[in-house]
Amino acid sequence: MAPVHLSRRRVIAGGSAGLAALGLALSAPRARAQTAVGLQLSWLHSVQFAGSYIALSRGWWQDAGLDVSLQQGGPNAPVEPPVVSGAALVGISAADYTAAAVEQGAPFRIIGVAMQKNPFVIASLPANPVNVPADLEGKRIGMALANMPVLQALCTLNDVDIDRIEVVPTQYSAQPLVAGDVDCLLCWETDLPVAMAMQGIESVTMLMADFGYALHSQTYIATEDSLANRRDELVALMAGEARGWDAYREDTDAAAALAVEMFPDAGLDLATQKLQAVRQVPLMFSDLTDTYGFGWWTDEAVANNIATLALLGHNVTPDLWDRSILEEVHGI
Repeated sequence: MAPVHLSRRRVIAGGSAGLAALGLALSAPRARAQTAVGLQLSWLHSVQFAGSYIALSRGWWQDAGLDVSLQQGGPNAPVEPPVVSGAALVGISAADYTAAAVEQGAPFRIIGVAMQKNPFVIASLPANPVNVPADLEGKRIGMALANMPVLQALCTLNDVDIDRIEVVPTQYSAQPLVAGDVDCLLCWETDLPVAMAMQGIESVTMLMADFGYALHSQTYIATEDSLANRRDELVALMAGEARGWDAYREDTDAAAALAVEMFPDAGLDLATQKLQAVRQVPLMFSDLTDTYGFGWWTDEAVANNIATLALLGHNVTPDLWDRSILEEVHGI
């Protein structure tokens, strides 16, 4: 999260056990792939992208004729420019970022949705919990002021009077909540609550997606030109992603260990990565993905996204989403 919008902010952490048992160790050298392509990540390396790490380490992309470079994101590495320029074939973004770019003329399409539920939560402590949006009234919420449209959208969707909520500008940290300076925080399910848990602090999280905040996150974007002229590469890349994330789901501990093993200089803590990996699963997988495959979405989900994006100030059409690559990947 930390650029303008929190949705690219991730907690980072480390370790390395259990790789051999699951075959997640780096694969033996293979013949050089024919086509070099970039996958632009949305944030710094961590278990957030472990499905991609598994696909790379097991050589699935190489077997499909791709030499994939995982390009790290971060506060100074936006996703969209490398995809527009062709430096990356695919980028991992979010529907609001993509909508904003399209409004500026970028030729993007969303070709996959990693997170079936948006990871934004309102985090609080058990002694003073926020269980439903109405509980926000009379509370002090710590958040970046840039995310006011997010809070406003949640309030609008749930008939909550935003004027009865005291917004306290904070850094992206759990400390203001732990210290009692605020009553709750706007954050991701997989970062600040994980950081508190690692300190032995129990928290309550209200997932905004359960209260109407429909916004696709961790979305795969490609250009219209790539969809027209590089379909085979897109299908191969997304097929590897799907296999990688299915393997991730089978053993999140091993996936976390792989992230730590592959990026020893990233300062990752293994225990933190394991917990984050577990908390990602219900956001990424559902009855829908069990039926149709990783990354799938419905027309109803698109309609809900369009409605939420309108509350955030973005006007898009269903054409922003293109399922044709996933149809080939999953044989639908």
